[in-house]
Amino acid sequence: MAKRIMCRRVYEETSPRDGKRVLVDRVWPRGVRKEDAHLDEWLRDVAPSAELRKWYGHDPDRFTEFRRRYLGELRDAGHERAAGRLRDLASHDPLVLLTATKDVDHSQAAVLADWLNRKH
Repeated sequence: MAKRIMCRRVYEETSPRDGKRVLVDRVWPRGVRKEDAHLDEWLRDVAPSAELRKWYGHDPDRFTEFRRRYLGELRDAGHERAAGRLRDLASHDPLVLLTATKDVDHSQAAVLADWLNRKH
């Protein structure tokens, strides 16, 4: 596995230490042109379902339950294929999971980074 899997906002400046940069949101971030995003990939299939994302609404009080539900979703076939791609990318380079949310610590990117770091 790579030295690190991190997460941060897609709006932040890129760094030469980023390694692979992957957007893990289901919806394209507002105000970001695709050519300016400096992404290696956009894996929307690893993002939470639309239903879970809408239920959560980025409410920090719901984060523990969101995390539990999202980890459950990561076990289904569609999510597992996309997560496998992230594991493959992380096996060769550092990996930055990007999200548009303002509160990265309470985002699917944070859950995903923690999950990937623990699994490998």
